[in-house]
Amino acid sequence: MQPSDRLDERTLGRLRWRCRRGLLENDLLIERFLGQHGERLSPRQAESLTRLMDLADNDLLDLLLARKEPEGELDSPDVRELLGLMRARGRPLE
Repeated sequence: MQPSDRLDERTLGRLRWRCRRGLLENDLLIERFLGQHGERLSPRQAESLTRLMDLADNDLLDLLLARKEPEGELDSPDVRELLGLMRARGRPLE
């Protein structure tokens, strides 16, 4: 991935703010993911993460814990790829 394919600092900051959740479990999982991979996220991955943030907290937690898989408009290759990264502990971004 080229440095130009990554999010700039301001965009990443806005994304981090957007990812703040009301459910502690979601916050912990998302913060761990962003701490490991945030600086290497592509705009495409950031868009998928933003789409996930539109979900209700319990629906998001079910996806993050692989209790459910994305459905409907959310069921896209980009969202599935991002969920795979978020579910994998310590797996590097490609």
